[in-house]
Amino acid sequence: MTNGIYWLQVKIFLSIMPAIPLNALRTFEAVASRLSFAKGAEALNVTPAAVSSQIRSLEQRLNQSLFHRQGRQISLTEAGRNLLPGVQRGLAELRQAVEVASQDRLEGVLNVSMMPSFLQKWLMPRLAGFYNAKPQIDLRINVDNTLVNFDQSDMHAAVRLGTGNWAGLKSVKLMDDWILPVCSRRLLRKIGPVQSVEALQSDLLFAPSGVWDAWFREFGESIRDGRWSLLNDSISILMAAEQGEGVALSRWSLVSRDIGAKRLVRPIDTAVKADWSHYFVAPPHYFDRPKVADFRDWLLDHCSKFEPPE
Repeated sequence: MTNGIYWLQVKIFLSIMPAIPLNALRTFEAVASRLSFAKGAEALNVTPAAVSSQIRSLEQRLNQSLFHRQGRQISLTEAGRNLLPGVQRGLAELRQAVEVASQDRLEGVLNVSMMPSFLQKWLMPRLAGFYNAKPQIDLRINVDNTLVNFDQSDMHAAVRLGTGNWAGLKSVKLMDDWILPVCSRRLLRKIGPVQSVEALQSDLLFAPSGVWDAWFREFGESIRDGRWSLLNDSISILMAAEQGEGVALSRWSLVSRDIGAKRLVRPIDTAVKADWSHYFVAPPHYFDRPKVADFRDWLLDHCSKFEPPE
């Protein structure tokens, strides 16, 4: 929908109720959708007294009661039930119109969420190329291991690991990945040539997710008891492996450059294709915005050149 249509809708919405403050309608929507003055006040970050005052003012302007009040329990009157859908639509269109007006240009801030390991090990070495190609885009990256809630954040897009199915979001696959063991050259000299998967049982760097168990099962082996170093994030595990503390199981996307630079080596040429892939994800109304599409297409181009392990 174009900016002109959005602003026409906003003008219509504002003109049909010229005497009613927008804040009163926002307050009504917050209370009515939660059927609670207290929860409505919490959502708006105001006091319950302020909410009650706004509702009383709105009812006086409409000359109708909008809520049945029974102690602390409230319910919508028929007038309230009739009013709520229209207010919700109007407020939603107003928010979207303002959003479109402020973000529909190529220039501006682009907020993207991704895991710290992907940023540090895959994206960071390539990121200067994007800044050089698109200097007008102010790319701001939020690192987080949890899935961003787009409804409760200012993120425009995210890079995620998964199978491509996220309710209410659009996604496109960036690239597949592979799981493989890595260690330092010093450790490999110490443990000697590794002839089989089973021979990797010593000096494993272990993450709580149990990825080693799944990897060994792929080859019909099981984990033996032994000394384990307990670490809980990919970057720490790879740093420990680089220092010769053990054998790490990692994603190819995180270690390919370290292997190329000989900071890490593969003790055995066995890699397993992961069940998940890297995806670019965004809400539908952001997915094709110019600045979002520019970053998405740049990622797709670079990911298409990423070779699998030999």
